[in-house]
Order: sequence, then structure tokens, then C-alpha cells
Amino acid sequence: MALLSLAGCQNHEFEKPDGTVLEWESLRGHWVLVNYWAEWCKPCLEEIPELNSIDRAGAVVVLGVNFDEIRGQELIDLGRRMGIEYSMLSEDPGPQFGWKTPVALPATFIVDPDGDLVEARFGPQTEEDIKELIGR
Repeated sequence: MALLSLAGCQNHEFEKPDGTVLEWESLRGHWVLVNYWAEWCKPCLEEIPELNSIDRAGAVVVLGVNFDEIRGQELIDLGRRMGIEYSMLSEDPGPQFGWKTPVALPATFIVDPDGDLVEARFGPQTEEDIKELIGR
């Protein structure tokens, strides 16, 4: 897969469900997983504990994007019920970066510390899979 640079001249900003804003530039220097999920997706539910663990370890930032475009307090409540501990975004960052909307879930877009899209993966991810990819 060809690398897609996300650097650009502008800093993209994305709203979180609580109304705060995430500045994409603040993630520079970190591996980032943008994970698309839905409540009805059984494999999505299965990978949540793995993604929580990955995010907690600190080497990778995990950002959840609800495929059904649920927003605000409803998204906060849904995330809590599903056990999501990592940050969620209220909007899909993909269009800003030219990513195609996933056609299967779960979908995980992996961005390196330089801001380049390294890979898009489909199906549940494990902490071991991600450690292997990023070399840690």
C-alpha cells in the first residue's frame, strides 16, 4: 500500500463527544490507531479490551470512530456501556485525509509518528498484532 502523508500545511481538528477538540498535530510523534466500530459489530466488541490495553500502554494512541455516526452524550453513554476507555471522535477524520470509508468492520487505520498512513486493517486487532507492526 502506498503511504499517504497526512502532514499537510494545516492542522486538522476533530471534535470529541464531550465537545472538546483534538488537534491532529498534537499526535505527531505517536503511533495512532483510528478504529471504526459499531455496536452491532460482534468482532468490534471483541477487540475493545485489546484496544483499551494498547491505548493504556502509552506507545500508541487509539481513537474510536462510531460507524453509525452517533454523537455527543449518546456516544459517551454507548462507549461507556461497551467498555471503551480510549478517546472517541464525534466525526470521521478519514475524509480530511482522503481515506476511503471502510466497507467492513472493525476497520483500523494505522498512522505512524510522522503522520503517514501505514496500513488499513480489517477485522479485530490484537495488542500482539499492533506491537509486531510498530516494532515494539
